[in-house]
Amino acid sequence: MFKIAVIPGDGIGTEVTSQAVRILRKASQILNEQFEFTELKAGGIAIDTFGKPLPEDTLKAALASDAVLLGAVGGPKWDNLPYELKPEQALLGLRKGLELYANIRPAIMFQPLIETSSLKPEIVGGIDIVVVRELTGGIYFGRPAGILEEGGTRRGVNTMTYTVPEIERIAHTAFKLAKTRNKSRETGSRSAGRVTSVDKANILHTSMLWREVVNEIQKKNYPDIKLDHMYVDNASMQLIRNPKQFDVILTENMFGDILSDEASMLTGSIGMLPSASIGEKHALYEPVHGSAPDIAGKGLANPIASILSAAMLLEYSLKQKELARKIFRAVEVVLNEGYRTADIASQSKNVLSTEDMGRRIEAAL
Repeated sequence: MFKIAVIPGDGIGTEVTSQAVRILRKASQILNEQFEFTELKAGGIAIDTFGKPLPEDTLKAALASDAVLLGAVGGPKWDNLPYELKPEQALLGLRKGLELYANIRPAIMFQPLIETSSLKPEIVGGIDIVVVRELTGGIYFGRPAGILEEGGTRRGVNTMTYTVPEIERIAHTAFKLAKTRNKSRETGSRSAGRVTSVDKANILHTSMLWREVVNEIQKKNYPDIKLDHMYVDNASMQLIRNPKQFDVILTENMFGDILSDEASMLTGSIGMLPSASIGEKHALYEPVHGSAPDIAGKGLANPIASILSAAMLLEYSLKQKELARKIFRAVEVVLNEGYRTADIASQSKNVLSTEDMGRRIEAAL
């Protein structure tokens, strides 16, 4: 039996997550494996119900599960709450409690959607990038941090810090992933088996250490994987100028937060992008989009990012890589047939609801 904690969260989270669960139920039939789903509350709905974004029982149940599937958290309803009570604290608490240090976010251009990108088809055609972002260190978690009163004025403080072990483990994650992609990618990209480490080593001491450690890891453990380095400002430009030069992008927390969102928009819609956050023992899977409260309950949300997150769950937590690929191919089949949700509709007349898209992908699988 495989135990999956399901946290639909807020807004469209409930709608897209239900379709991801639909695909996982189909996967359980294909594998002849029993999946046990436990629905939990976190985010805004947990604040409304329990007065806190991440109830202890939710974290406890997540820790007892083999994997966690998350929808989305947050919305303007809770914007004015104190920092420690905001819905987003649920996500940070889950990452910390589950000890999830690596965020893996692929950005793949499905050929049928090439016209939905804001960039020219010849620029984005064939994109297959993975951003590997360190998730528990850097400026988001460094101390001291806060808004301080000093000399009659207020001063905001955040501290960027990284240790050698933190850099080593995320570097290993990126190089191992690049090694796997070099053997099995279907695109045949010339960039396969390559890691681009993104930093700001000309200015930041944390980046100087980052670059030094990444170089050591590559030379000692992965001499067959190509490694290059790029400053974050140049990387942000190159993602727009020539995204196909990238294979695996390795970077720290804040840079990864920004670059992964930029990479996601190359593909035409943030509603297409899945992610996995992994640690030594636990893993959490979620679409990269937000809760989109303006369309919640209308059946307009694109469930593909959540469905592809479920595919990543099968690949990383269940080691069912071939079945995960079949889900990606099922998505491509449906897109090739001309079916779309509103965010990727363009000129298509076959615009489906959230649930209908999920059913179509299930049938293709």
